[in-house]
Amino acid sequence: MTVTGARVTGSALDRVDGPEKVTGRARYAYEHRPRDVAYAVPVQAAIARGEVVDVDVDAVLQWPGVIAAMWHGNAPRLAPSAAAELAVLQSRQVAYRGQYVAVVVAETYEQACEAARLLRVQYEERPHDVALRVDHPGMYRPDHVNPDYPTDSSLGDPEAALASAAVVVDATYATPAEHHNPMEPHAAVAVWEEGGLTVHDSTQGASGLRATIAPLFGMPPDRVRIVSPYVGGGFGSKGKAHPHVVLAALAAKQVGRPVKLAVTRQQMFAVTGYRTPTVQRVRLGADGDGRLVAITHEAFEQTSTISEFAEQTTVATRMMYAAPHRHTSHRLVRLDVPTPTWMRAPGEAPGMFALESAMDELAVACGVDPVELRVRNDPERDPESGLPFSSRNLVACLREGARRFGWHERDPRPGIRRRGRVLVGTGVASSTYPAYRVASRASARAEPDGRFTVRIAAADIGTGARTVLTQLAADALAVPPERVRVEVGDSALPKASTAGGSMGTASWGTAVVRACEALMDELARHGGAVPPPGLSAEADTAQEVRGQRKLARHAYGAQFAEVGVDVDTGEVRVLRLLGVFAAGRILNPKTARSQFIGGMTMGMSMALLEESVLDREFGDYLNHDLAQYHLATCADVRDIEAAWVEEDDPDLNPMGSKGIGEIGIVGTAAAIASAVHHATGVRVRDLPIRLDKLVG
Repeated sequence: MTVTGARVTGSALDRVDGPEKVTGRARYAYEHRPRDVAYAVPVQAAIARGEVVDVDVDAVLQWPGVIAAMWHGNAPRLAPSAAAELAVLQSRQVAYRGQYVAVVVAETYEQACEAARLLRVQYEERPHDVALRVDHPGMYRPDHVNPDYPTDSSLGDPEAALASAAVVVDATYATPAEHHNPMEPHAAVAVWEEGGLTVHDSTQGASGLRATIAPLFGMPPDRVRIVSPYVGGGFGSKGKAHPHVVLAALAAKQVGRPVKLAVTRQQMFAVTGYRTPTVQRVRLGADGDGRLVAITHEAFEQTSTISEFAEQTTVATRMMYAAPHRHTSHRLVRLDVPTPTWMRAPGEAPGMFALESAMDELAVACGVDPVELRVRNDPERDPESGLPFSSRNLVACLREGARRFGWHERDPRPGIRRRGRVLVGTGVASSTYPAYRVASRASARAEPDGRFTVRIAAADIGTGARTVLTQLAADALAVPPERVRVEVGDSALPKASTAGGSMGTASWGTAVVRACEALMDELARHGGAVPPPGLSAEADTAQEVRGQRKLARHAYGAQFAEVGVDVDTGEVRVLRLLGVFAAGRILNPKTARSQFIGGMTMGMSMALLEESVLDREFGDYLNHDLAQYHLATCADVRDIEAAWVEEDDPDLNPMGSKGIGEIGIVGTAAAIASAVHHATGVRVRDLPIRLDKLVG
């Protein structure tokens, strides 16, 4: 076999699936065309709380092309499930507006849409409550927060320390509900055949989705297959099963034909998750030089009445800065709303907006430069667990970012720099995200023609996972990347973790490297020859992951923003945005830069635009389409750049890498909010920063 010279990992290899995507050969979930396919269109609840009394299915069955109409009264029964949200059409109860209460199946999509529109549903409506407020009588302490962090944490006596501190910041911050809106909407094609179920779904985790769906239908996992080779974005919304997948499978089982179901952009605002709104109180106590003596961070969030999701909003505060006295907490209230879910950097994105905004307020109060304030409070060990950091280069990011941005020329006084009719200001914020790794499996096969096939049920949601795994496999096999084919996105492949938590490459990459190493050993035993059937090897990283040293593992970054604010209209424009990151070894600078910039752009969108507005009277989101739910576009991204510092961390994984998909969003909103304050002297503590909050 030929051995390649230079290593591929670390180079800017083009995306290996690029040609398939730009030519249209890549097939996404809804584009699969099984024979004799029918189309399903869900009917959503028109009330926020109550009960379905009756559904006039007989009337729509008379319409041309209609095959079936299902509701609780005639739907097939599912096995009991811990996930009440997935018990679709199993109860008359309506828990939130937009919940699926019926479905129509027809020969064409147009026929199904028309029948669903005309289907008459009778309700018994009850009073609903959809308003998150700190003093809600139903506010409670959840057992844990996502994924399994303690709900609260305490160290020392923060109340006494705050009472005696020279400088105290006590402020409340708020973030709204936000919706993911990936380019590819959620969709599923369900096919029952030979006693098994195959679902083509747009998912971030084929293995996890199979494990969820199989028990619902009383089937062993090996009788369910989830196929998802290409995914057009997810941002967390496709990280777990949603009701549409179950509904498609139910409909296909009922009619005995393959069924397609696409969730429309408008429907996605009710049934595929969102980021919970938060209200957060942060108190910082410091000495006159800005060194923290106390930190408290309290978060108030919402969940639904049928399923609990408690976002880890204050967890990052537990390890971010040194202070001997500290307290963090989370409180939750069940409302008549859809269930929140993961959204890019859940917890860290809204939580660090509050903490980093408070740090900027502390810098102003102490008269200390915001960069220097963060450097002074950088801890040597994890402040609460006491664990050593595997690596922590936040200070390096702050210093390098300040150098690149020209920070040292900054005049700290707010509201004094003007270019024509625009006030100009700059801001900075820190970023962090945990460096996770979980068990996964992979297989590697040497083909008789000299090529190699690597298989793992990973998901490439647009991040470049296929490309990076190809690079890792090529180096482990000592061959050029052209001789490696990586197969992903199918639950029939070796089990893999979900694409989320910025843990994909660390988890899948470890399994791929180990499988390729095992294959190299197998080839060595055969003298380097590949017999006609080929040679295979597999790897399971469960034991390796369990054996990790106990360390505090995190990626870090520093975000710098320059904004311009129109003095007459209050319109905010981000003029420059720079992120500098310490994220272990960068495996592909081209795809890494794309991920960092994507996260920063989403953070800009979070700061200035994104807000899901809930109508309290009807319990529905008013701006449930892209005409009214505003996102940052190319015109908003004027000057954005990502860079990174070299970081060697041997305690992470065989690649020495940290996740990069989410850290880019984390500090961006706070940096922009602080820049707006520097430009105008107005402190906006509730996102988004609309012009009406600046002009009054």
